[in-house]
Amino acid sequence: MNYELFMAEAIAEARRGAEEGEEPIGAVAVIDDAMIARDHDRPALQGDPTAHAVLLTVQAAARKLGTRRLSEVTIFTTHEPCAMCVGALVEARVRALVFAVPDPDRGAAGSVLQLARDPSLPHQLSVVSGVRESEARRLATESASV
Repeated sequence: MNYELFMAEAIAEARRGAEEGEEPIGAVAVIDDAMIARDHDRPALQGDPTAHAVLLTVQAAARKLGTRRLSEVTIFTTHEPCAMCVGALVEARVRALVFAVPDPDRGAAGSVLQLARDPSLPHQLSVVSGVRESEARRLATESASV
């Protein structure tokens, strides 16, 4: 699987979110080297504190596949997901999570909490971090200064 290519798509999605005034966080869902869903943060636009890129992308992937189990799906996101989003990945039985920038304040895939690979939970995700990190970090910094 081409991590660089799919993270570039997540970064493009994050740019769309930034253009709409949201946090520049994007996510894509991939199965068998095909992107099946994508979205960006939308809490302000939707007036919904749960409208995170990862959560919206998981919901779209489940609708597209017609199932609540996403065991063949890899989620790519520009920012390490929070506990709510990692919880959704675990519940959906997502195969893997790939993220660019760790979140030292709320990250739940290793930075603050380790929900993604917690052995006490019924499912653990494979986690890869740091893919295109400098590019995603630069986007976040540019958006914060606007």
